[in-house]
Amino acid sequence: MTLTQLEVFMAVVKEKSFTKAGLILGMTQSAVSHVISNLEAELGISLLVRDRRGVKTTEAGERVLVHVREILYRTSQIQQDVSSLKKLESGTIKIGSFPSVSARLLPKILSDFQVRYPGIELILFEGTNQEVRNWIHTGAVDVGFVSLPDEEFDTVSITQDEMVVILPESHPLAHKTSILIENIKAESFILTKGGCEGLILRIFHPFMPRIQFEVRETGTILTMVQQGLGITILPAMAIPSAVPHTSILHLNPPIYRQLGLAVRSLKTSALCVLAFIEHVQNRIQTNKFE
Repeated sequence: MTLTQLEVFMAVVKEKSFTKAGLILGMTQSAVSHVISNLEAELGISLLVRDRRGVKTTEAGERVLVHVREILYRTSQIQQDVSSLKKLESGTIKIGSFPSVSARLLPKILSDFQVRYPGIELILFEGTNQEVRNWIHTGAVDVGFVSLPDEEFDTVSITQDEMVVILPESHPLAHKTSILIENIKAESFILTKGGCEGLILRIFHPFMPRIQFEVRETGTILTMVQQGLGITILPAMAIPSAVPHTSILHLNPPIYRQLGLAVRSLKTSALCVLAFIEHVQNRIQTNKFE
């Protein structure tokens, strides 16, 4: 039994005619008849009968037809999948990210992706959350890591990142493990300008922090905290594994920033971009990114 035989059988059933099936398949009527005869001989049953209204299936033919439809459908799916894989053999993906995600999540993710798709070139752009959003909007990057929610783009949620308080080790509250936001509302505050300042201000609501400095670079903020110039709140991913002369406290209740991948449109994104999004989701869900 061959796929050609099944395709010819399906065409005859659909057209109810050997001649019409032959025209569609580019075969003569006699060639179609020969294929069907061979298929029936191989199966040892009659699949089709002719009457004045054309060709119709026998009872056995109806039962076989169910399986033929499934086989041809699966064959079509295989062909589509192979075609998709061929398209993934080459291409370029421009990725926008902010430093904390780049440092904590991306190295293993990018490495594994290039092993799986060696022909796809990955280009990384780093900036603030707003810069990444601008790059997505202008098309400078194909996909970007952003803080959620974001109504401007099509987004896929990937993980969350706890917001933590960083104090000088000499601070009276430094010995605690968690802290209420009310306890630090009067403290001199160093506000990050790296992209999550909106979330931080919402954490303080209905209070307003006593903002003494607004700083973009995380390293500078942490050095200022070490020097006793104020306290800060940062995403945990943005903090190095060791920050001497500081204490890191959880908020009570805990607050998280939601992280996702954003594109202008999932419907029009290139296949390699969709493969990258799926890859990131799978790696994070299985914790295979460290």
